[in-house]
Amino acid sequence: MKPSLIHAAVVHFPIALLICGSLAMLGYIHRWPRAELRIIGWGLLLPGWLTVLAAIFSGLVAQGGLSPDAPFRPILNWHTGSGLALAVLYADLLYRGWLHWMRTKRAKMGDSAAPGNILDEGSGKWRLTVQLLLGIGLVILSGWLGGHLVYFYGVGVH
Repeated sequence: MKPSLIHAAVVHFPIALLICGSLAMLGYIHRWPRAELRIIGWGLLLPGWLTVLAAIFSGLVAQGGLSPDAPFRPILNWHTGSGLALAVLYADLLYRGWLHWMRTKRAKMGDSAAPGNILDEGSGKWRLTVQLLLGIGLVILSGWLGGHLVYFYGVGVH
């Protein structure tokens, strides 16, 4: 199977998972503070991040067969860079969520005062909002650039 076909099959998962997970988290933070939205948000972001890594890896393998002086190379570089930025942005979000979860777990065992939910904390709330909106924007940008590569230049098709 061609690497470009694997990349084309994988890229749709992070788009759906990250956008839906981010929207669920934003809904929890700003409109409906229900436990279900928090669980859905965190539950979609981890597989979304893992599929971003799979998309990055399959995309890097697929671009190995492309000409280094092709006219679409600048767009491809932006597409790759936005994918890497997505991986870093959501890795930071998941890591901070995991650290907060570990502190909460220790606090329940009696180590210290229990911290609140990371999504409910005032100062962290706006940082998370900006990070989630930036993540949605990067998903859209990366997807648009990938679509431009395929439908305008025929990358991975011809």
